[in-house]
Amino acid sequence: MGAWELLPVGVVLLLGLVGVLVPGVPGSWLVWAAVLWWTLKDPQALAWGVLVGATLVLLLSRAIRWSLPPRRLRESGATPRMGAYAGIGALLGFVLLPVIGAIPGFMGGIYLSERLRLGRHPEAVAALRTAMRAGGSSVLTELFACLLVAGAWLGAVLWG
Repeated sequence: MGAWELLPVGVVLLLGLVGVLVPGVPGSWLVWAAVLWWTLKDPQALAWGVLVGATLVLLLSRAIRWSLPPRRLRESGATPRMGAYAGIGALLGFVLLPVIGAIPGFMGGIYLSERLRLGRHPEAVAALRTAMRAGGSSVLTELFACLLVAGAWLGAVLWG
């Protein structure tokens, strides 16, 4: 596939990653659909392997999310700004410390958002704990799975 054919797939992947952080948007479904689209446009063994792996990872994340408490982020005081900081932190962590960096990056983004909003360390830590208990762990699980899929897709495109 050429760069102009890969660009829309990458855009849909990016929209899916952002969609994980926006309530009501099916982020993981968009990520999976982008990988499916790429696989159908470029049917090679590597593409099919990435699609199967993406399906398994996203199904596993769905099963894990069902075992976690339901999302109640709005009631906990979570704001769209906090979601943006968490998402950017997870993405930066995923890139800077491959794969496992998404987890501390996500939590660091929430902490930074709350530290800027509240001004003191103890209140920011308390807000981070509240956000993670109110559904942040569920969002983190879905975002981490989508980042894994997006990373696998990018790796397959660049080195495959």
